[in-house]
Amino acid sequence: MALDGAFLRHIKTELEEKLIGARADKIYQPNREEIIIAFRTRQEALKVLFSARANSARVGIINQTPENPKQPPMLCMLLRKKLQGARLVEIRQPDLERVLHFDFDTVNELGDRVTITLTMEIMGKYSNIIVVNHEGLIIDSLKRVDAEMSSQRLVLPGLRYQLPPPQEKLNILTTDGNALLQKLAEIPADMELSKALLKTLQGISPVVCREIQHQVGRGEFLNIKELDEEQLFRLKFYYEKLREAVTNHSGTPFIVVERSKRPIDFSFLEIHQYGTSAVVIQKETFSELLNAFFEERDSGDRMRVKQQDLLKLLTNLSERLSRKIEHQQAELAECAYKDDLRIAGDLLSSNSYAIAPGATVVKLQNFYDENLADIEVKLNPALSASQNAQKYYKDYRKAKTAENILQTQIIAAKEELLYIDSVFESLALAKSEQDLGEIRAELTGEGYIKKSRNKKEKEAGVSAPLKFTLESGLEVLVGRNNRQNDKLTMKTARKQDIWFHVKGFPGSHTVLLTEGKNPSEDEIKQAAALAAKYSRAKDLVQVAVDYTEIRHVTKPQGAKPGMVNYVNYKTIFVKPTE
Repeated sequence: MALDGAFLRHIKTELEEKLIGARADKIYQPNREEIIIAFRTRQEALKVLFSARANSARVGIINQTPENPKQPPMLCMLLRKKLQGARLVEIRQPDLERVLHFDFDTVNELGDRVTITLTMEIMGKYSNIIVVNHEGLIIDSLKRVDAEMSSQRLVLPGLRYQLPPPQEKLNILTTDGNALLQKLAEIPADMELSKALLKTLQGISPVVCREIQHQVGRGEFLNIKELDEEQLFRLKFYYEKLREAVTNHSGTPFIVVERSKRPIDFSFLEIHQYGTSAVVIQKETFSELLNAFFEERDSGDRMRVKQQDLLKLLTNLSERLSRKIEHQQAELAECAYKDDLRIAGDLLSSNSYAIAPGATVVKLQNFYDENLADIEVKLNPALSASQNAQKYYKDYRKAKTAENILQTQIIAAKEELLYIDSVFESLALAKSEQDLGEIRAELTGEGYIKKSRNKKEKEAGVSAPLKFTLESGLEVLVGRNNRQNDKLTMKTARKQDIWFHVKGFPGSHTVLLTEGKNPSEDEIKQAAALAAKYSRAKDLVQVAVDYTEIRHVTKPQGAKPGMVNYVNYKTIFVKPTE
């Protein structure tokens, strides 16, 4: 990963300049993989994110605080007990390991001054946040590691904290260019220069190794066994520049962004290896760089974590309803043969005098068939012909009743499945804890989630829909969940406003506020494109969108949230808008 030991050394220096002497004011744990500590200095208040996410582990200053759960997790409560009010006195990094130790001076339960260390380990999926006491013993950690998970290094309360096993690599801080060239010469196999550097040097990421190769080879592929004297000289020169930047913390935060504005890499060195295919942007601080690089990924990850329970519930409901509909349709198909039961009963009643007692099957002429073809009718030998006929009539009435009930049940199950699909779409549009709270409240009201016994817990209100302004100045409102959709369509909008919904897909209710005017064709098209964007059809090239005046939209009595009927509508085909 790009956040290597050398980059972390620059982060450490940046944090030291701002945080040494600051006190831990507030501590949050917005999710199971992140800790946020709000520090207060004499000049300002700063928030530091400690993230142990597998794909975005890092530590740095942030501007915005993610939403927090109503009940703080156990580790958060422990940190509040141990560190709230404590003063940060030192930040340590062992060599160029991806580990930072934050030493806090605090007072324990006995009134003695002690040091509590918060250790941030940045190691991909093995990233962790560990709390260590003044004796070097682990108090607790974000991720506990027992003997079943690792036989080399345990991370459990009460055990002595140990650094991760060291790698047999050269330390840039103590290794000059001559020692590097000597070490590279000892590598027996032919190897690309960037890979050889990655294998040899501690605390350096692939992007830095590729950049050195790019500079040494001037964009060409290089094999360590084929380097000429000039290339060896350039290698030594660029390595010494790298060493100077790492030793003196003199690097500069650079982020690489694709032409589509998606960030793809970052470093403390200026990056040239991408050529014209990407743009290199310099940031003010290393924390700002990390926030810009990981912001979109983190927000998506946080929502996915918070959505897990709802996603699991909706998936189970959807699968159960699909199985139920499939089973009911199979039963309904069997009911299609109910008339054969009635005919068998009629034939037995008409020919009962000719049927011998104890027969198991009888062949009778079907007087309902224009060709008077013979059919076989199975019998229960323990019953008389008349009794067998009555049994066939009973089975016929049972099948007829079942057919009527199954048809009603299948329609209801399909409507419920459509509703669950609409909640799935609401979940995809959710951007905050409040959005998820509204979805939970909706599912609770419909009986899918048990009501909380906590009387103090307030029910989530209905938030405002998304608002967009067209080029003409008219506004378009877009609901993000079914409760918003109902309020928007049935209460907020006026009768002359225009209502939009994607045809055949779950999606948001979209309303064009006309202000009493007749909207133009272009305004209709723009609003329809927004309706397509906020629907399950957003990835299609062309989307059919129905639209009509609000006066033609009604909500059936007893209908689930977001479910409406509409008439007198038109359909327009649009491309989902950005």
